[in-house]
Amino acid sequence: MPERTPDPAFNGDERTTLTGFLEDQRKVLAWKCQGLSDAQLKEASAPPSNLTLLGLVRHMAEVERGWFRRRLDHQKIGPIWCTDDQPDADFEAVGEADVAESVRIWEEECQDSRSILEKLKSLDLTFRTDEVISARWMVNHMIEEYSRHNGHADLLRERIDGMTGDFPPAKKEPAPAS
Repeated sequence: MPERTPDPAFNGDERTTLTGFLEDQRKVLAWKCQGLSDAQLKEASAPPSNLTLLGLVRHMAEVERGWFRRRLDHQKIGPIWCTDDQPDADFEAVGEADVAESVRIWEEECQDSRSILEKLKSLDLTFRTDEVISARWMVNHMIEEYSRHNGHADLLRERIDGMTGDFPPAKKEPAPAS
């Protein structure tokens, strides 16, 4: 299980605060998938939706790659699973997907994203898609993207085994004896 980490800095600078919230959201998704079998991760547990926890992990790997590596870092790489013929393969092609490989790819994309973000001199940096977008906007968008999908993950996980919430409470250090 991902370790419970302290909340993002209450008085941190902008970058520290934003990256802290993004990391927290990544850990929530990992925690939602923790302890389940491959079959459970592939289970569409909230019919009629075909959404699965593994589909969410694969989707977030695509999103990490798309925003950080392809757009912000201008890497000339394609999507991981999605194609012109199957634009939603991240969500839809989970039946035969290798769970460990999918999780590994997501973790690697998250690490690549962290590295790219760490190298930025400023969140004011912009890049062009259809619009001129700042790195600041993009990081906020990533927090929103994870938050929305973590809500889905919460419902899926609850239907699978009843688990709800995000992390268990952080362990508190005992108060010093007086």
